[in-house]
Amino acid sequence: MSSATLTDQQLINLYLSGDDKAFETLLVRHKSKIYTSIYLFVKDHDQANDIFQEVFIKIIDTLRKGKYNHEGKFLQWAMRIAYNMCVDQFRRGRRRTKVSATETFDIFDIIESPEPNQEFVMIQDQTHSKVKQLVDALPPEQREVVILRHYADMSFKEIAALTQVSINTALGRMRYALINMRKMVEETHMILQ
Repeated sequence: MSSATLTDQQLINLYLSGDDKAFETLLVRHKSKIYTSIYLFVKDHDQANDIFQEVFIKIIDTLRKGKYNHEGKFLQWAMRIAYNMCVDQFRRGRRRTKVSATETFDIFDIIESPEPNQEFVMIQDQTHSKVKQLVDALPPEQREVVILRHYADMSFKEIAALTQVSINTALGRMRYALINMRKMVEETHMILQ
């Protein structure tokens, strides 16, 4: 059986038995979602890399100490660690930087699509840029729910658990985020294609 077909828990068990390749498979499997979520919170490539490394150091330490007990829910557990580290970073007073046009990472670069024509690419880039501006303009709690739901692909139940609020609060924050984004589109006469 290839390591790619193993469950997260099986990979963890193999890693704890001394198979470092199993952890590498686990890392590769979840790297994109975890890194993207961190990056969308901190908006800085270097800071996101630092936090991402800290997250996996903490994961390794926890696994080695035998304190991991979230069977079948590795990604949610890892996302919780990442979220907490982002919050800690924010609480330490480090200001979040804005994404500039010169950033080397763009969330939309990782979205796969069959080679579209150049006009489509330009329209898509403009639309994505406008949506990112809208998301950045939201209040922090609403922005957080949008990022976790649409970029980290988490359910509202997972979002509620991660942010330590009720499901109704998470749903309400998403509802208000959508209302606010629609209002901003109308006020600025923004055209989203």
